[in-house]
Amino acid sequence: VQLQASGGGLVQAGGSLRLSCAASGRTFVNNVMAWFRQASGKEREFVTAMGWSGSSAVYSDSVMGRFIITRDTAKNTVYLQMNNLKPEDTAVYYCAADRLAAISTRAQSYDYWGQGTQVTVSS
Repeated sequence: VQLQASGGGLVQAGGSLRLSCAASGRTFVNNVMAWFRQASGKEREFVTAMGWSGSSAVYSDSVMGRFIITRDTAKNTVYLQMNNLKPEDTAVYYCAADRLAAISTRAQSYDYWGQGTQVTVSS
């Protein structure tokens, strides 16, 4: 299983970015796909997740209303649309996946991780 994250970059506060996570290696039916982030000197934190089947997404309070997770089953890709970005959103963003019965906000629940993509938001 491979997860390839991309789309990070430098953006001004209030701007937008879209991250992509291309998944390969097996079918991701019955998987939960998630995004986490880790700011410098801080622990990895949950951002959002959804079931590959398209079940309702879960968002952290800090990104609710600004970030949207979607997936394209034909491309085996999960996206994270990030709007109204704030300096505190600066972090390395990771996509993660695993066969889970329900969405988990715990990083330890996921066995498969992408390599991370840096998002920097300037004020």
